Amino acid sequence: QVQLVESGGGLVQPGGSLRLSCEASGSIVSINAMGWYRQAPGKQRELVASITSGIIKNVADSVKGRFTISRDNAKNTVHLQMNSLKPEDTAVYYCYADARALGALGRYFGQGTQVTVSS
Repeated sequence: QVQLVESGGGLVQPGGSLRLSCEASGSIVSINAMGWYRQAPGKQRELVASITSGIIKNVADSVKGRFTISRDNAKNTVHLQMNSLKPEDTAVYYCYADARALGALGRYFGQGTQVTVSS
């Protein structure tokens, strides 16, 4: 019904930057919020940032001032610009979309993209 494909992960040194992107496709009628979770080994999943269709943004305190979320409603895409990366930002990052498809509203997730911050 709805597929989400992430890109942009990788290995970066502390203090560096990465930009994650996620595109939603499929039988989409509308998308409400989009955003990003992350999960590090042995830790709980954490909501990193979210953005509504009306461009209202929320960012976790742990990344505030370093990460910026943006969205292109026309392209059903969401981006996460990550600056001043720290080793503790290392995790698998998953994008999500609260989408209505074929009459049903649900939260859909991408397959995840690895971000590793290490020297």
